[in-house]
Amino acid sequence: MKKLFTLLAFLTCFMGANAKEIVDAEVDFSKYSDISEVKWAGWGASESALARLSIQDGCLHFHSEEATDPTWDCQFHPIGFGNNAEVDVTYTLHFKIKGTVAQNVSMLGFGQTPYGAFPITTEWVEGTVDYVASSTSGDILMQCGDYVGDWDIAYLKITHEGKEERPVEWIEHLTNGNAETPWGDLANVRWNDGENNFKICAWAKEKGRNMNENDGWDPFPADIEQVDGSNVFVVHGQVADTEGDPSAWDNQFWIQAPDPKIFKVGNQFKLHFRYKASENATTNTQFHHQNPSDYVFYQAVGDVNFTTEWQDFDGVFTVPDAATDAWSIAFNLNPQNKNAINFYFDDLSVQTMKLDEGLFVAGSNTATGLEYDFDNAIELVYDENLESYVGTIGTAGKPDTWVNELMISTVRGNDRAFKSATLKPSGNFIGEDNWDNYTESSNAKIKVAAGVWTVTINTEYMQMNLVQVEGDAPQEKPEINPNPYVAVVNALERDDLADDNETIREEEGGTGQTWDNQFWIRANRALDKGEVTILQFKYKASRDAKSTTQCHGEPGAYMHWSAIGDVNFTTEWQDFEQTFTVPSEADGMLSIAFNMAEIKEACDYELKDFVWKLEDGTESLINQTGADNFFVKVVGGATYSLGINNVMSSSKVSTVTYNLAGQRVSNSYKGIAVKNGKKVVLK
Repeated sequence: MKKLFTLLAFLTCFMGANAKEIVDAEVDFSKYSDISEVKWAGWGASESALARLSIQDGCLHFHSEEATDPTWDCQFHPIGFGNNAEVDVTYTLHFKIKGTVAQNVSMLGFGQTPYGAFPITTEWVEGTVDYVASSTSGDILMQCGDYVGDWDIAYLKITHEGKEERPVEWIEHLTNGNAETPWGDLANVRWNDGENNFKICAWAKEKGRNMNENDGWDPFPADIEQVDGSNVFVVHGQVADTEGDPSAWDNQFWIQAPDPKIFKVGNQFKLHFRYKASENATTNTQFHHQNPSDYVFYQAVGDVNFTTEWQDFDGVFTVPDAATDAWSIAFNLNPQNKNAINFYFDDLSVQTMKLDEGLFVAGSNTATGLEYDFDNAIELVYDENLESYVGTIGTAGKPDTWVNELMISTVRGNDRAFKSATLKPSGNFIGEDNWDNYTESSNAKIKVAAGVWTVTINTEYMQMNLVQVEGDAPQEKPEINPNPYVAVVNALERDDLADDNETIREEEGGTGQTWDNQFWIRANRALDKGEVTILQFKYKASRDAKSTTQCHGEPGAYMHWSAIGDVNFTTEWQDFEQTFTVPSEADGMLSIAFNMAEIKEACDYELKDFVWKLEDGTESLINQTGADNFFVKVVGGATYSLGINNVMSSSKVSTVTYNLAGQRVSNSYKGIAVKNGKKVVLK
C-alpha cells in the first residue's frame, strides 16, 4: 500500500485538503453465482474467453488448458467503466487475485498503449496498479489467451483522487422514450431522411423486412406494441443467417438522439432503458451517424446481455475520441445467438448535464502551482465595437494571479464538461492584429508566457487572439537547423521462404514480417494527441523500396498503425516534408517507426538532415546534432540506438518480445511471437 499512500499524500498536498477518493467503478464477484448474471455496463467477452470464465467460490474463475492462437482471441472486460476516463487523471485499480501460475497477463487500461501487465501470483494478493488516462476510453481489457492454468479474482475497483464537484442537473433529450404515443405520421419517416429521422428516438431493422433495391433491408421506426401491460419498442428478429461477421447486424435496434451535440466527443451522457428478449442473447453496441446503419465506432456502451426477464440498464458514459459525429447508439442483436428472437425495449432515456453555455476562460500557472478553477471560469462578454467576445484572466499588479496556461471552453458547470468542450488554436498568435483560427477540441491547453492575458474570440469567423497585459516576456522562437547526421540501415533479406512475388509464406515455415528491419526517429518528449508537427529529412536507398510508418512509444512499443504514410525510396536523394498531427490513438507517442522489410530483398537505406519540430516553430523535438534520436533493428538483431552503437554486435540478444500485432509482451508470454527478429513459438 506504500505506493497508494504516497499518491494520496502527494495529491492532498497538491490539490488541498478537499481531495477525496472517488470510486469510478467496482465489482464484487461474490455477489454472482453464475457468469450469466454479470450485467455491469461495459461487460463483454469473446467466445473463447466466455468458455474459460465462470463464477466459483465467490470469484471470477479462469481455467485454460491451452493457449489460444492468436492470444488476443481470448479477451474480456473484467470491469465495466463505460469509456468514462478523464485525460491526464491518475486512476488506481484495486484487486485481489490468485493463480496457479505466476504470470503477467496482457492488459489495456485507461487508454494506455502499449499494453500493460496485470500481475498474477500463486498466492492471494491484494494490490493496486496506477494508470494515467491518455484518452477518454476508460475500459480495462484483459487478453489472457497465453495463460495456461487457473486464476481467481475476488474483486476489482477503480478509483481516483479528486475534489468533490458541485451537483449538476441532468436534462432529458428523448421524446416518446416510453413508447406510450404511437408514431402516427412519423411512422413513414425514412431512415435516410436527414431532416426528420432524428424525430424518431427508436429505430429497428429486421432481416427481410423493408427491402431495398440492392437486396438489402433498411431500418424503420421501431414497432410499438403492448407487452406486459404497457407499450414497448419491439424488434421481431429473424434468423441471422448472412454469411460471416455481418450476421451480427442482420437485426438491429437504435436509440437516436435529437441533436448531434448530445454525443459530441468528450460529452458525458446518462443512458437508461429497460430490456428483455424471448430468449437469452448477448448484443454489441456501436456509435452510428445520423442515419441508422451508418457506422462510426465499434464501442458505445459495451455488450448488453438479454434474458427473458425485464432488466434495467443504467450508466454514465463519455463519448470517446473516435466517435466523431455520432448521433445514435446501435445494438447489433445477433453476434452470438443467431435464432429468430424478439427483443423488447422500454423507457429509453438519454440525459446530459445542464451547463452554462457561452465562452469561458480558466488558467493555471505550472511554475507557481496556481491551479485551474473551472467552477469560477471567467465568462467572455460580447463587445459590439469589436464584434467579438472579450475577457481578461489574471489581475494587473498581482503576479500571484499570473497564468502560463489557458483553457477556453463553451460550457461551464462541471470540470470534465469544461475540458471536453475546449477551443484549440491552430497556431501561435500574440499581438493586437495577429488572429488565428480555432477548432473545437477536448482538453486543449494553450501555453503562454506567464502574465495577465486578454482573450478575444470572433465566433463568426472562428478566430481568436491573445494579448498580454503584463507579465514575463514571451519566449523567443529557437533557431532550428537540420540535424546533418546520416542514419544508415543495412536491412537484411526478409526470411519468409517467399517466391519472387514477395509473399510471406507462413504455411511453409516462413518467419518474415514487414517490421523485421526497422528505423525510428524518437522525440525528446512524449507528444500529446492533436499536437501538430513538421517532419523533414532527405532519403535514398540502394534500390527502389517502400517503407510503411507507424506511431510507437519507445522504439518497438507499437501504438498506432499509421504515422506519416508510406515513404518511397529511390536510388537518388529526395526531400521529405510533411505536417504530422499526433492521432488520438497515439497520445503520448515518442517515436515514428519505419518498417523497412516491406520488400523482401536486402537494401541499404540512408536518411539525413532531420528536422522534427512543432508547426509553430517554438520547439525542436529532436537534437540538432548527433545520433541519440535514431534507432535501428535488422533481421535477427535487437533494437539499438545509433547514438550508442554504430555497429550491431552479433552477440547482442534481444530481451523484447512482440505478439503478431507488433505489441510488446512479457517474457512469460506463450504462443506465436516475434523475438530477436524471428517468429518463434513460446511454450
